[in-house]
Amino acid sequence: MRVTCNQDDLHKALGTAGRAVAAKSTMPVLGNYLLEAADAHLTVSATNLEIGISCTIPATVDKPGRVTLQARVLNELVANLSAPTVELRQEQNPLTVLVEAGHSRAHLRGIDPDEFPRPTATLSDEPALRLDPSALRDAIAQVVFAAASDDSRPILAGVQFEARDSIVQMAAADGFRMSLRTLPLDEEVRQPLSIIIPARAMSELQRVLADITEPVELRVTPNASQIVITGPAVAFISRLIDGAFPDLKQVVPRQWNTRTVILREQLLDATRRATIFARSSNDVVKLEICPADSGLDMGRVTISANAADTGDNRDDVDAQVEGGEMQIAFNGRFLHDVLSVIRSTSVALELQGPNSAGVIRPVDSDDFTHVIMPMVIGS
Repeated sequence: MRVTCNQDDLHKALGTAGRAVAAKSTMPVLGNYLLEAADAHLTVSATNLEIGISCTIPATVDKPGRVTLQARVLNELVANLSAPTVELRQEQNPLTVLVEAGHSRAHLRGIDPDEFPRPTATLSDEPALRLDPSALRDAIAQVVFAAASDDSRPILAGVQFEARDSIVQMAAADGFRMSLRTLPLDEEVRQPLSIIIPARAMSELQRVLADITEPVELRVTPNASQIVITGPAVAFISRLIDGAFPDLKQVVPRQWNTRTVILREQLLDATRRATIFARSSNDVVKLEICPADSGLDMGRVTISANAADTGDNRDDVDAQVEGGEMQIAFNGRFLHDVLSVIRSTSVALELQGPNSAGVIRPVDSDDFTHVIMPMVIGS
Protein backbone atom coordinates (compact mmCIF):
# COMPACT_ATOMS: atom_id res chain seq x y z
CA MET A 1 0.00 0.00 0.00
CA ARG A 2 1.15 3.50 -0.82
CA VAL A 3 -1.22 6.41 -0.37
CA THR A 4 -0.99 10.20 0.12
CA CYS A 5 -3.75 12.31 1.64
CA ASN A 6 -4.45 15.62 3.32
CA GLN A 7 -3.36 15.71 6.97
CA ASP A 8 -6.49 17.53 8.15
CA ASP A 9 -8.79 15.10 6.30
CA LEU A 10 -6.98 12.13 7.80
CA HIS A 11 -7.08 13.63 11.29
CA LYS A 12 -10.85 14.15 11.08
CA ALA A 13 -11.44 10.65 9.71
CA LEU A 14 -9.38 9.12 12.52
CA GLY A 15 -11.32 11.14 15.08
CA THR A 16 -14.71 10.06 13.75
CA ALA A 17 -13.87 6.38 13.27
CA GLY A 18 -12.00 6.37 16.58
CA ARG A 19 -15.30 6.54 18.47
CA ALA A 20 -15.74 2.86 17.63
CA VAL A 21 -12.27 1.73 18.75
CA ALA A 22 -12.47 -0.77 21.60
CA ALA A 23 -11.02 0.68 24.81
CA LYS A 24 -10.32 -2.78 26.24
CA SER A 25 -10.62 -6.06 24.41
CA THR A 26 -9.19 -9.56 24.38
CA MET A 27 -8.75 -9.06 20.62
CA PRO A 28 -5.82 -6.66 20.09
CA VAL A 29 -6.91 -5.89 16.53
CA LEU A 30 -10.00 -4.10 17.90
CA GLY A 31 -7.65 -1.43 19.23
CA ASN A 32 -6.52 -0.75 15.66
CA TYR A 33 -7.81 1.18 12.67
CA LEU A 34 -8.27 -0.67 9.41
CA LEU A 35 -6.94 1.48 6.55
CA GLU A 36 -7.94 0.54 3.01
CA ALA A 37 -6.57 2.40 -0.02
CA ALA A 38 -8.27 1.99 -3.40
CA ASP A 39 -9.87 4.00 -6.24
CA ALA A 40 -8.49 7.41 -5.21
CA HIS A 41 -9.85 7.01 -1.67
CA LEU A 42 -8.61 6.03 1.76
CA THR A 43 -11.15 4.43 4.09
CA VAL A 44 -10.54 4.41 7.84
CA SER A 45 -12.60 1.88 9.83
CA ALA A 46 -12.89 0.86 13.47
CA THR A 47 -15.14 -1.45 15.45
CA ASN A 48 -15.67 -2.70 18.99
CA LEU A 49 -18.10 -5.41 17.78
CA GLU A 50 -21.02 -3.36 19.12
CA ILE A 51 -20.68 -0.51 16.64
CA GLY A 52 -18.53 0.10 13.58
CA ILE A 53 -17.65 3.39 11.88
CA SER A 54 -16.02 3.91 8.50
CA CYS A 55 -14.89 7.24 7.02
CA THR A 56 -13.71 7.73 3.45
CA ILE A 57 -11.48 10.61 2.34
CA PRO A 58 -9.98 11.51 -1.05
CA ALA A 59 -6.41 10.35 -1.57
CA THR A 60 -3.75 9.69 -4.16
CA VAL A 61 -3.40 5.92 -4.28
CA ASP A 62 -0.15 4.81 -5.91
CA LYS A 63 -0.59 1.26 -4.70
CA PRO A 64 -3.84 -0.11 -3.22
CA GLY A 65 -3.73 -2.17 -0.06
CA ARG A 66 -5.00 -2.83 3.48
CA VAL A 67 -3.30 -2.41 6.85
CA THR A 68 -4.27 -2.15 10.50
CA LEU A 69 -2.45 0.27 12.81
CA GLN A 70 -2.77 0.96 16.52
CA ALA A 71 -5.48 3.59 16.87
CA ARG A 72 -4.07 5.58 19.78
CA VAL A 73 -0.58 5.88 18.28
CA LEU A 74 -1.72 6.76 14.75
CA ASN A 75 -4.28 9.28 15.97
CA GLU A 76 -1.80 11.09 18.21
CA LEU A 77 0.91 11.01 15.56
CA VAL A 78 -1.28 12.47 12.80
CA ALA A 79 -2.65 15.12 15.17
CA ASN A 80 0.89 16.34 15.81
CA LEU A 81 2.07 16.45 12.20
CA SER A 82 2.57 19.95 10.81
CA ALA A 83 2.92 19.11 7.10
CA PRO A 84 -0.22 19.54 4.94
CA THR A 85 0.03 16.05 3.42
CA VAL A 86 0.73 12.62 4.86
CA GLU A 87 2.08 9.57 3.05
CA LEU A 88 1.51 6.04 4.32
CA ARG A 89 3.64 3.36 2.76
CA GLN A 90 3.99 -0.32 3.54
CA GLU A 91 7.58 -1.46 3.61
CA GLN A 92 8.95 -4.92 2.98
CA ASN A 93 7.54 -6.15 6.24
CA PRO A 94 3.79 -6.31 5.50
CA LEU A 95 2.95 -5.32 9.08
CA THR A 96 5.13 -2.19 9.13
CA VAL A 97 3.93 1.14 7.72
CA LEU A 98 6.04 4.24 7.14
CA VAL A 99 4.18 7.46 7.96
CA GLU A 100 5.90 10.42 6.34
CA ALA A 101 4.91 14.10 6.48
CA GLY A 102 7.39 16.83 5.57
CA HIS A 103 10.56 16.15 7.55
CA SER A 104 8.78 13.73 9.92
CA ARG A 105 9.07 9.97 9.52
CA ALA A 106 7.66 7.26 11.76
CA HIS A 107 7.39 3.48 11.53
CA LEU A 108 4.23 1.87 12.93
CA ARG A 109 3.77 -1.83 13.53
CA GLY A 110 0.39 -3.27 12.68
CA ILE A 111 -1.64 -6.46 12.86
CA ASP A 112 -2.65 -8.69 9.95
CA PRO A 113 -5.68 -6.96 8.35
CA ASP A 114 -7.32 -10.37 7.81
CA GLU A 115 -7.87 -10.49 11.59
CA PHE A 116 -9.97 -7.32 11.49
CA PRO A 117 -13.71 -8.17 11.83
CA ARG A 118 -15.58 -7.24 8.67
CA PRO A 119 -18.88 -5.41 9.10
CA THR A 120 -21.96 -6.88 7.50
CA ALA A 121 -22.50 -6.12 3.82
CA THR A 122 -25.92 -7.75 3.42
CA LEU A 123 -28.80 -5.29 3.66
CA SER A 124 -32.54 -5.53 3.31
CA ASP A 125 -34.10 -4.98 -0.10
CA GLU A 126 -36.50 -2.46 1.43
CA PRO A 127 -35.92 1.18 0.37
CA ALA A 128 -33.65 3.15 2.66
CA LEU A 129 -35.19 5.52 5.18
CA ARG A 130 -33.89 9.04 4.46
CA LEU A 131 -33.41 11.28 7.49
CA ASP A 132 -32.24 14.83 8.05
CA PRO A 133 -29.04 14.54 10.16
CA SER A 134 -29.68 17.68 12.19
CA ALA A 135 -33.23 16.69 13.09
CA LEU A 136 -32.15 13.13 13.88
CA ARG A 137 -29.33 14.40 16.10
CA ASP A 138 -31.73 16.61 18.07
CA ALA A 139 -34.23 13.76 18.42
CA ILE A 140 -31.56 11.41 19.75
CA ALA A 141 -30.50 14.03 22.31
CA GLN A 142 -34.07 14.28 23.61
CA VAL A 143 -34.52 10.56 24.26
CA VAL A 144 -31.18 8.81 24.78
CA PHE A 145 -30.54 10.25 28.25
CA ALA A 146 -33.70 8.53 29.54
CA ALA A 147 -32.48 5.01 28.67
CA ALA A 148 -31.26 2.72 31.44
CA SER A 149 -27.53 3.03 32.10
CA ASP A 150 -26.99 -0.64 33.02
CA ASP A 151 -27.69 -3.89 31.21
CA SER A 152 -29.75 -5.58 33.94
CA ARG A 153 -32.79 -5.02 31.70
CA PRO A 154 -31.27 -5.03 28.20
CA ILE A 155 -34.41 -3.75 26.48
CA LEU A 156 -34.43 -0.58 28.58
CA ALA A 157 -30.74 0.02 27.75
CA GLY A 158 -31.89 0.76 24.20
CA VAL A 159 -33.88 3.31 22.26
CA GLN A 160 -36.95 2.17 20.40
CA PHE A 161 -36.99 3.43 16.81
CA GLU A 162 -40.31 3.13 14.98
CA ALA A 163 -41.04 4.32 11.44
CA ARG A 164 -44.57 4.27 10.10
CA ASP A 165 -46.73 6.38 7.80
CA SER A 166 -44.73 9.61 7.52
CA ILE A 167 -43.20 9.80 11.00
CA VAL A 168 -40.43 8.32 13.11
CA GLN A 169 -41.05 7.88 16.82
CA MET A 170 -38.19 7.34 19.24
CA ALA A 171 -38.67 6.31 22.86
CA ALA A 172 -36.52 5.48 25.87
CA ALA A 173 -37.22 4.76 29.54
CA ASP A 174 -35.35 3.53 32.61
CA GLY A 175 -38.27 2.91 34.99
CA PHE A 176 -38.08 6.37 36.57
CA ARG A 177 -38.48 8.58 33.50
CA MET A 178 -39.48 8.28 29.88
CA SER A 179 -38.95 10.33 26.72
CA LEU A 180 -41.00 10.20 23.52
CA ARG A 181 -39.95 12.13 20.42
CA THR A 182 -41.68 12.27 17.04
CA LEU A 183 -39.82 13.16 13.87
CA PRO A 184 -41.60 13.96 10.57
CA LEU A 185 -40.46 12.31 7.33
CA ASP A 186 -40.51 13.80 3.85
CA GLU A 187 -41.85 10.57 2.37
CA GLU A 188 -44.30 7.97 3.65
CA VAL A 189 -42.75 4.73 4.85
CA ARG A 190 -43.61 1.79 2.58
CA GLN A 191 -42.84 -0.86 5.19
CA PRO A 192 -43.28 -0.11 8.93
CA LEU A 193 -40.10 -0.56 10.94
CA SER A 194 -39.67 -1.20 14.67
CA ILE A 195 -36.20 -1.83 16.12
CA ILE A 196 -34.32 -1.27 19.38
CA ILE A 197 -30.91 0.41 19.10
CA PRO A 198 -28.48 0.34 22.06
CA ALA A 199 -28.42 3.71 23.80
CA ARG A 200 -24.61 3.77 23.75
CA ALA A 201 -24.69 3.36 19.98
CA MET A 202 -27.23 6.17 19.66
CA SER A 203 -24.98 8.48 21.68
CA GLU A 204 -22.08 7.77 19.33
CA LEU A 205 -24.32 8.22 16.29
CA GLN A 206 -25.36 11.62 17.65
CA ARG A 207 -21.71 12.70 17.68
CA VAL A 208 -21.03 11.33 14.19
CA LEU A 209 -24.04 13.23 12.79
CA ALA A 210 -22.59 16.54 14.01
CA ASP A 211 -20.30 16.68 10.99
CA ILE A 212 -22.93 15.68 8.40
CA THR A 213 -25.16 18.14 6.56
CA GLU A 214 -26.68 16.03 3.80
CA PRO A 215 -29.46 13.44 4.38
CA VAL A 216 -28.44 10.06 5.74
CA GLU A 217 -29.93 6.71 4.78
CA LEU A 218 -30.96 4.05 7.29
CA ARG A 219 -31.18 0.35 6.43
CA VAL A 220 -31.59 -2.85 8.43
CA THR A 221 -30.06 -6.25 7.73
CA PRO A 222 -32.55 -8.93 6.61
CA ASN A 223 -32.29 -10.79 9.94
CA ALA A 224 -32.86 -7.48 11.82
CA SER A 225 -29.63 -7.93 13.78
CA GLN A 226 -27.85 -4.75 12.63
CA ILE A 227 -28.61 -1.24 11.47
CA VAL A 228 -26.54 0.60 8.88
CA ILE A 229 -26.66 4.39 8.55
CA THR A 230 -24.76 5.92 5.67
CA GLY A 231 -24.01 9.52 4.82
CA PRO A 232 -21.53 11.28 2.57
CA ALA A 233 -18.24 9.42 3.13
CA VAL A 234 -19.42 7.93 6.47
CA ALA A 235 -20.96 4.59 7.41
CA PHE A 236 -22.22 3.75 10.93
CA ILE A 237 -23.12 0.19 11.90
CA SER A 238 -24.65 -0.99 15.16
CA ARG A 239 -26.04 -4.22 16.49
CA LEU A 240 -29.70 -4.22 17.47
CA ILE A 241 -31.32 -5.43 20.68
CA ASP A 242 -33.71 -8.35 20.26
CA GLY A 243 -36.95 -8.21 22.20
CA ALA A 244 -40.23 -6.40 22.68
CA PHE A 245 -40.12 -2.81 23.91
CA PRO A 246 -42.81 -1.75 26.44
CA ASP A 247 -45.73 0.27 25.06
CA LEU A 248 -44.67 3.55 26.63
CA LYS A 249 -47.62 5.48 25.20
CA GLN A 250 -49.77 3.75 27.81
CA VAL A 251 -47.64 5.30 30.55
CA VAL A 252 -48.33 8.92 29.57
CA PRO A 253 -51.03 10.40 31.87
CA ARG A 254 -54.01 11.58 29.85
CA GLN A 255 -55.36 14.11 32.37
CA TRP A 256 -53.99 16.69 34.77
CA ASN A 257 -55.26 18.56 37.81
CA THR A 258 -52.63 21.32 37.73
CA ARG A 259 -50.95 22.66 34.61
CA THR A 260 -48.08 25.12 34.92
CA VAL A 261 -46.47 27.04 32.07
CA ILE A 262 -43.07 28.43 33.03
CA LEU A 263 -40.03 29.88 31.28
CA ARG A 264 -37.66 26.99 30.66
CA GLU A 265 -34.42 28.88 31.39
CA GLN A 266 -35.73 30.18 34.71
CA LEU A 267 -36.84 26.73 35.81
CA LEU A 268 -33.56 25.20 34.63
CA ASP A 269 -31.46 27.78 36.47
CA ALA A 270 -33.47 27.27 39.66
CA THR A 271 -33.11 23.51 39.31
CA ARG A 272 -29.33 23.82 38.92
CA ARG A 273 -29.11 25.78 42.16
CA ALA A 274 -31.41 23.39 44.02
CA THR A 275 -29.41 20.37 42.82
CA ILE A 276 -26.30 21.75 44.54
CA PHE A 277 -28.03 21.31 47.90
CA ALA A 278 -29.95 18.17 46.94
CA ARG A 279 -26.87 16.05 46.23
CA SER A 280 -26.56 14.85 49.82
CA SER A 281 -30.32 14.27 50.23
CA ASN A 282 -31.00 11.75 47.44
CA ASP A 283 -31.28 14.55 44.85
CA VAL A 284 -34.75 15.52 46.08
CA VAL A 285 -35.89 18.85 44.61
CA LYS A 286 -39.27 20.10 45.77
CA LEU A 287 -41.73 22.13 43.68
CA GLU A 288 -44.55 24.09 45.29
CA ILE A 289 -47.06 25.41 42.77
CA CYS A 290 -49.46 28.19 43.66
CA PRO A 291 -52.06 29.62 41.26
CA ALA A 292 -52.62 33.38 40.95
CA ASP A 293 -54.70 35.13 43.62
CA SER A 294 -56.63 36.97 40.93
CA GLY A 295 -56.98 36.90 37.17
CA LEU A 296 -54.45 39.70 36.78
CA ASP A 297 -51.66 38.14 38.84
CA MET A 298 -49.13 35.48 37.87
CA GLY A 299 -48.93 32.19 39.68
CA ARG A 300 -45.74 31.03 41.33
CA VAL A 301 -43.52 27.99 41.43
CA THR A 302 -41.13 27.62 44.36
CA ILE A 303 -38.17 25.34 43.69
CA SER A 304 -36.30 24.30 46.82
CA ALA A 305 -33.89 21.76 48.26
CA ASN A 306 -32.78 21.03 51.80
CA ALA A 307 -29.85 19.00 53.13
CA ALA A 308 -29.07 18.67 56.83
CA ASP A 309 -25.30 18.76 56.31
CA THR A 310 -25.22 21.42 53.59
CA GLY A 311 -28.04 23.91 53.97
CA ASP A 312 -30.98 24.86 51.84
CA ASN A 313 -32.05 27.14 49.02
CA ARG A 314 -35.27 28.47 47.51
CA ASP A 315 -36.19 30.12 44.19
CA ASP A 316 -39.54 31.71 43.39
CA VAL A 317 -40.41 31.81 39.68
CA ASP A 318 -43.46 33.40 38.07
CA ALA A 319 -45.68 31.02 36.09
CA GLN A 320 -49.11 30.61 34.56
CA VAL A 321 -50.97 28.08 36.68
CA GLU A 322 -54.24 26.33 35.84
CA GLY A 323 -55.85 24.22 38.53
CA GLY A 324 -55.20 23.99 42.25
CA GLU A 325 -52.14 24.17 44.46
CA MET A 326 -49.67 21.33 44.20
CA GLN A 327 -46.59 20.10 45.99
CA ILE A 328 -44.39 17.50 44.34
CA ALA A 329 -40.76 16.42 44.39
CA PHE A 330 -38.57 15.16 41.57
CA ASN A 331 -35.04 13.90 41.25
CA GLY A 332 -33.13 17.12 40.56
CA ARG A 333 -30.74 15.48 38.10
CA PHE A 334 -33.63 14.03 36.12
CA LEU A 335 -35.37 17.39 36.03
CA HIS A 336 -32.17 19.09 34.89
CA ASP A 337 -31.61 16.47 32.16
CA VAL A 338 -34.95 17.00 30.47
CA LEU A 339 -34.95 20.79 30.76
CA SER A 340 -31.49 20.85 29.16
CA VAL A 341 -32.64 19.13 25.95
CA ILE A 342 -35.87 21.08 25.37
CA ARG A 343 -35.43 23.95 22.93
CA SER A 344 -38.75 25.73 23.64
CA THR A 345 -38.78 29.06 25.47
CA SER A 346 -41.50 27.81 27.83
CA VAL A 347 -42.44 24.39 29.12
CA ALA A 348 -45.68 22.98 30.48
CA LEU A 349 -45.66 20.87 33.64
CA GLU A 350 -48.82 18.76 33.90
CA LEU A 351 -49.52 17.10 37.26
CA GLN A 352 -52.26 14.89 38.71
CA GLY A 353 -50.99 14.73 42.28
CA PRO A 354 -47.88 14.51 44.48
CA ASN A 355 -47.64 10.73 44.04
CA SER A 356 -48.41 10.53 40.32
CA ALA A 357 -46.09 10.86 37.36
CA GLY A 358 -45.60 14.35 35.96
CA VAL A 359 -45.51 15.27 32.28
CA ILE A 360 -43.19 17.89 30.82
CA ARG A 361 -43.75 19.22 27.30
CA PRO A 362 -42.52 22.17 25.22
CA VAL A 363 -45.29 24.74 24.90
CA ASP A 364 -44.79 25.53 21.22
CA SER A 365 -44.52 21.94 19.94
CA ASP A 366 -46.29 18.62 20.36
CA ASP A 367 -43.44 16.39 19.12
CA PHE A 368 -41.83 15.77 22.54
CA THR A 369 -43.23 14.30 25.75
CA HIS A 370 -41.32 13.48 28.91
CA VAL A 371 -42.77 11.58 31.88
CA ILE A 372 -40.97 11.75 35.22
CA MET A 373 -41.82 9.85 38.37
CA PRO A 374 -42.14 11.78 41.65
CA MET A 375 -40.10 11.30 44.82
CA VAL A 376 -41.48 11.02 48.33
CA ILE A 377 -41.60 14.33 50.22
CA GLY A 378 -40.69 14.00 53.88
CA SER A 379 -43.16 15.33 56.39
